[in-house]
Amino acid sequence: MAGHPPPIVAPTSAVAGTPVLAVRNLSVEFSTASGSTRVLHDVDFELAAGEKLAIVGESGSGKTVTALAVLQLNADAHYGGEVRFGGQNLLACSERQMRGVRGREIAMIFQEPMTALNPLYSVGEQICEAIELHEGLTRAQARRKAIELLGRTRIQEPERRVDSYPHELSGGQRQRATIAMALACNPTVLIADEPTTALDVTIRKRIVALLDELQRELGLSVLLITHDLPMVRAFADRVAVMQDGRLIETAETEQLFSAPAHAYTRQLIDSRPQRAIEALPDDAAPLVRARGVGVRFTSRKGWFGRATFEAVRDVDLEVRRGETLGVVGESGSGKTTLGMALWRLNAGEARGEIEFDGQRIDALSGARMRPLRRRMQVIFQDPYNSLSPRLTVEALVGEGLALHRPELSAAQRRDEIVAMLEEVDLQANMLQRYPHEFSGGQRQRIAIARALVVRPELLLLDEPTSALDVSVGKQVLDLLTQLQKSHALSYLFITHDLAVIRAMAHRVVVMKEGRVVERGETLALFAAPREAYTRELLAAAFDS
Repeated sequence: MAGHPPPIVAPTSAVAGTPVLAVRNLSVEFSTASGSTRVLHDVDFELAAGEKLAIVGESGSGKTVTALAVLQLNADAHYGGEVRFGGQNLLACSERQMRGVRGREIAMIFQEPMTALNPLYSVGEQICEAIELHEGLTRAQARRKAIELLGRTRIQEPERRVDSYPHELSGGQRQRATIAMALACNPTVLIADEPTTALDVTIRKRIVALLDELQRELGLSVLLITHDLPMVRAFADRVAVMQDGRLIETAETEQLFSAPAHAYTRQLIDSRPQRAIEALPDDAAPLVRARGVGVRFTSRKGWFGRATFEAVRDVDLEVRRGETLGVVGESGSGKTTLGMALWRLNAGEARGEIEFDGQRIDALSGARMRPLRRRMQVIFQDPYNSLSPRLTVEALVGEGLALHRPELSAAQRRDEIVAMLEEVDLQANMLQRYPHEFSGGQRQRIAIARALVVRPELLLLDEPTSALDVSVGKQVLDLLTQLQKSHALSYLFITHDLAVIRAMAHRVVVMKEGRVVERGETLALFAAPREAYTRELLAAAFDS
């Protein structure tokens, strides 16, 4: 077509021994104020026709930078080495040539579908744009193909959903829409960058099954970027392990998991949480009791109407002293809303009875709740957003002390802060640093220190490791276990990660659509769940 660069044709599987994609001595440097920083060092790997290759490693290991380098998508980057595709080095191609490759020959599924999709356009319009750009079809033809692609990715009612905007879709539906967009031009290579990170365990399993089915059906070569090792074991043919910008080991999947050659690979494989909690005494007293707790949200509907949504319905539970009670369920099941209601932090209309240490708190005013806040603290899901970027570590950790223990002098307050930082394995020389200067795991330790410095008795842990790599997450879980023992803490632990709950919780409640559908002692419930929904959650989490 006039005005388009000549296409780069991918090698066919008929050419024996010819990889579809060959990365040779790849290096990436980013310009900084003081010069340049190299983040990738001489990375080598091949992707064969029809192969599923996973690149794994912790955050900062270089996984995503490697994937983006294939399509020259790293901003302000300087590349070295080669990325061979269709007889050409993509790193030597112009931007105009790369536009003919991106989406058409090599497509990418990005990590966060809500960010990857434009909120101002329907998903159908966004899929059609790629089809029209590369295939030269009319809008009507492109729309028919978009509907077909949405159907192929198992989105229900694709004729209707093609006109939906991203915010009108669930997380799983949005990810399916991004997969449909990536498949729009029948690419040879599909790069999937953490395609299931933000999804619940059951949805994650369905997305992995969908990718596997599409790969076999279309003969795709898939480059998977992830730190989800169970997903890798279930999906990939081969695995490449990265650490500090270097590829340190590559092997067939089963060989790598059964006999890793590198100590770092063994560390990753062994990073699944291990159960190390102590049994509770039979006479452990309840610290929190809830009866008939419900939460309703009301929103406008049209000009004059209102719609109500029951997020939590008639929940009864109790948390005993020194106990971890796990709350599990898919997104939208009401887990976090329940936790916020018990802590009196909800924006919705709450009802029911809540007791803390024998005192009714459900009807207390904000002023009367304030003294109790010291005793019941919260650690949120995302350490990146829960810490103010404008405050130093000293100011962040000391906020609660200034409010709840005003009798302390500045020197005494600093001593308390330093002691708490050391207890969570941080150093006193970090006091004047800011959150952006720390890793994700260090930021979560700062958040834990901030909560514990006022000596609470009860912690609400809302997905405290979901934003962390498996090895860093295990370190945080080990720390929480240690702190529970040393401070006799009680935890309400909210998560959709059942492996974490199996390791951390004494008892567990399972939520679905705002209701508790099953509860029991953790190991007994995991061994013999009564409800079909619980069995589905467990199968999705542990089948791999």
